[in-house]
Amino acid sequence: MAVVRKRPQLNLHLPLPETTDRRPRFPPPLPLPLPLPPNSSHSTATNHQEVDRLSDLEKLQVLGNGNSGTVYKVRQKRTLQTYALKVIHGDCDTTVRRQIFREMEILRRTDSPYVVRCHGIFEKPSGDIAMVLEYMDSGTLDNLLHTIGTFSESSLANISRQVLNGLNYLHSHKIVHRDIKPSNLLVNSKMEVKIADFGVSKIMCRTLDPCDSYVGTCAYMSPERFDPDTYGANYNGYAGDIWSLGLTLVELYVGHFPFSPPGQKPDWASLMCAICFGEPPSLQESSASVEFRDFIQCCLQKESSKRWTVLQLLSHPFVTQDR
Repeated sequence: MAVVRKRPQLNLHLPLPETTDRRPRFPPPLPLPLPLPPNSSHSTATNHQEVDRLSDLEKLQVLGNGNSGTVYKVRQKRTLQTYALKVIHGDCDTTVRRQIFREMEILRRTDSPYVVRCHGIFEKPSGDIAMVLEYMDSGTLDNLLHTIGTFSESSLANISRQVLNGLNYLHSHKIVHRDIKPSNLLVNSKMEVKIADFGVSKIMCRTLDPCDSYVGTCAYMSPERFDPDTYGANYNGYAGDIWSLGLTLVELYVGHFPFSPPGQKPDWASLMCAICFGEPPSLQESSASVEFRDFIQCCLQKESSKRWTVLQLLSHPFVTQDR
């Protein structure tokens, strides 16, 4: 685990110890909000309902289940097209139901090859909610990490490029994901990677209330999510997605969560201290290339204003070089 220099107070207003300036060698980040990509507009896309009736689908197998619902692999009887059917029980708690409605709202707005596609949403009289989603036959990057092992730099460059394109689409439409991690990045046999699970995402208005920043998986939260006064007084959420991407790539490269030894899960307090008061994960002592180490450093700047934006990272040599 990263070295903790000082035990924090509950309000997290303790001064940070002085550290060596580790700014990237490349130009500093552009000001936020992010500019829209070329040929993009402010209007959001709406997916059309491609599956008209749940009765048209036959269940093939269970892909996963939990307290609030089940995900099935299904097939449309007429077209033989395969989908993932996510069914949320009507009696789930208020928080889960709120997250599901948020996910439904965002999926209805998005249309990108780098974001999992929604083919239909159904609300049953019983209160159950069913979402017909694009089926990714290789599961998640977390699944692959635990089945085939760590990823090569060339694979990670390809993953980075796709996730950054997905984030560029989302951020340009003022959507912050807030829960980027290996288990929320779906992959198919073609190694196409798509962003999924928008239960804690946020559609931006003018600002994102820092008090609403404690969402998502805390292990992948950026320092400003815990302590916006120190690491991001003008918290906007976009830079938090970049931090989470950086942690995700390090985990896929080394084979375990960067802030803890293999097989160990830190408690919330230790994790918070490591993120806010320890050094960011680094690949400086590994065999990683200079380009990959620098890319990770650009993502894992503790001060959100020093972190690179999506558009800058898309032009980074690690992503653009022919591998």
